[in-house]
Amino acid sequence: MLEQVILFTIIMAFLISVLLSPIFIPFLRRLKFGQSIREEGPKSHQKKTGTPTMGGIMILFSIIITTLVMTGKFSAPTVKTYLLLLVTFGFGLLGFLDDFIKVVLKRNLGLTSRQKLLGQIIISVIFYFVYKQNDFPTEITLPFGDYSFDLGWFYVFFIIFWLVGFSNAVNLTDGLDGLVSGTAAIAFGAYAVLAWNQSQVEVAIFSVAIVGAVLGFLVFNAHPAKVFMGDTGSLALGGAIAAIAILTKLEILLIIIGGVFVIETLSVILQVISFKTTGKRIFRMSPLHHHYELAGWSEWRVVVTFWSVGLILAILGIYIEVWL
Repeated sequence: MLEQVILFTIIMAFLISVLLSPIFIPFLRRLKFGQSIREEGPKSHQKKTGTPTMGGIMILFSIIITTLVMTGKFSAPTVKTYLLLLVTFGFGLLGFLDDFIKVVLKRNLGLTSRQKLLGQIIISVIFYFVYKQNDFPTEITLPFGDYSFDLGWFYVFFIIFWLVGFSNAVNLTDGLDGLVSGTAAIAFGAYAVLAWNQSQVEVAIFSVAIVGAVLGFLVFNAHPAKVFMGDTGSLALGGAIAAIAILTKLEILLIIIGGVFVIETLSVILQVISFKTTGKRIFRMSPLHHHYELAGWSEWRVVVTFWSVGLILAILGIYIEVWL
């Protein structure tokens, strides 16, 4: 029974994304919701100007509908289900506002960094209070052993750091056709396996729903992309993967399973530090995927390489948790 629920979940989420896209993409084109490409980015990306963005709306719709329907089929949505949907919808809404300002109001930078950060913190604090009200644990367990420590009320700062950090990390990674769709499918798939291993059915269903949704989106987002997810999708996915890690108490393992997102973020941080302190750049351009593009790699080669790294790290994360 449970295996059928999981299978139907991924199929349903996939089909919703795939069937919505031929309707939604022309709609975005008619509204002229096209992506503006940064002039300082790789020159090869200029031809992508005008490609419909805000496709993350399709991903969100698929995730929310599929999760509620399939969780209801198995039992009933729980507090964990609603927490996951809260973060996903909340960060997605924040990303939508950012995209809307960029695309419709023609302010290329969207929300200011302070506005975006404030919104992310508010959502994270709400998550914490609901989490704490239900007496969920505030311990953090380290991989490679059973060592754990309780942060107590300091856990709120950890939640803020994790949700904000990974939502921005996934957002930074979203720079090439299909890059985030593929790496997200792999990372969420890994957490679906781990949630299943813990018998956290609602978390497993939610994780699998995201796998199906982003794979369906990937059909139209793979190179050459017919639609981009925008901040609507990337911020939502980043918040969701961090929330899953928190609810499964595998927070630190996300550094490995979501290693591609971490590496991409570190490349930006190191680039900024190096340039400000020495005036020199470590990479040709950051995030890291642009470095390889400027080194002569094709966009598809970069994406497939990053997918492969993500898959290796996801398998490593599962191995560490399940077998070590």
